Amino acid sequence: MRFEPRTQQSAIPAQASSSEVCAPAEIADRLCLWSSGKVALSFERLAALGILGGLYIGFGGALATMVVSESSLGAGPTRWLGGIAFSLGLVLVCLGGAELSTGNCLMAMARLRRLITARQLWRNWTLSYLANGLGALGLAWIVFNSGVYDAEPLRSTAIRIAEAKLALSPAQAFLKGVLANALVCLAVWLSFASHNAVGKVLGIVFPISAFVALGFEHSIANLYLIPAGLMAGAAGGLPDLARNIAWVTGGNLIGGAVVVPVLLWLGHARRQG
Repeated sequence: MRFEPRTQQSAIPAQASSSEVCAPAEIADRLCLWSSGKVALSFERLAALGILGGLYIGFGGALATMVVSESSLGAGPTRWLGGIAFSLGLVLVCLGGAELSTGNCLMAMARLRRLITARQLWRNWTLSYLANGLGALGLAWIVFNSGVYDAEPLRSTAIRIAEAKLALSPAQAFLKGVLANALVCLAVWLSFASHNAVGKVLGIVFPISAFVALGFEHSIANLYLIPAGLMAGAAGGLPDLARNIAWVTGGNLIGGAVVVPVLLWLGHARRQG
């Protein structure tokens, strides 16, 4: 997910710059402008930015794995701190500039306004998803082969995280995927409410740390966390990984491309009359 290029700033409603925080209707306008710019990306740019998006989410997953290792704070605080650490991924995506397929699900709002076509939407989602996966998988391979997980307790933590994800039933993986991407898309939505970096980061951290602390499932994060755990010695294999990713991706799509954008569109972005 990337914020609008400077060449598009003049198209943002003037009233959006009169306050530190945008009203929801203004956020919707900014989001639709952002979406219109995304569908114009060339294949090369979309692929490059998508790989970056996967790398960024992987960095968040790697940091979160370290933070939750051997903590004496108790399960709740430890998982929440891990969620704050994982927020690094979306902060890098939004402020650093990258494409993240799960966050791009919010582009469905621009489709509801008929500003982009279904073909444009699916092109962005498909290419960014594949590129995200490549980035996340590549980072997992690099991190493991760099020796980061050779030492304890990181190795055991990586294994435990992967095995817990692979043990989910299809229904659990799907429903946790719905909830995870609902919060990811709300984090992106809130990041559009602020005009400064601090506000954007705060808008991102709370929803993302909540989804991680609550144990919800994110497909791109899992494409880092599960392969990293499998390489470290977790029980399971490629069929188990594929099954988890398929169900979680389906849930992410429903939560991020249907539930959140449709409700926000009905509440704030639907043109009356």
